[in-house]
Amino acid sequence: MSSPSDFLNALVGGQVAVKLHSGVEYHGRLICLDGYMNIVLEDTQEFVAGNCTNVYGDALVRGNNVLYISKKASAA
Repeated sequence: MSSPSDFLNALVGGQVAVKLHSGVEYHGRLICLDGYMNIVLEDTQEFVAGNCTNVYGDALVRGNNVLYISKKASAA
């Protein structure tokens, strides 16, 4: 059985969705994260209520705002 740390490390370089406590979601490529769950994303899109509201090149998400991180299904 793998640990949560193993799961997160396996996500580095892949597409993820990061949901914040506020309900805002960021979708992008996970570049790195640290033990405090501070997250760096590349090619980032911001979603509010399911609608894309902003597009960013790089984004830093502070860990104490993160509700969860999930792997995004790759586009077929």
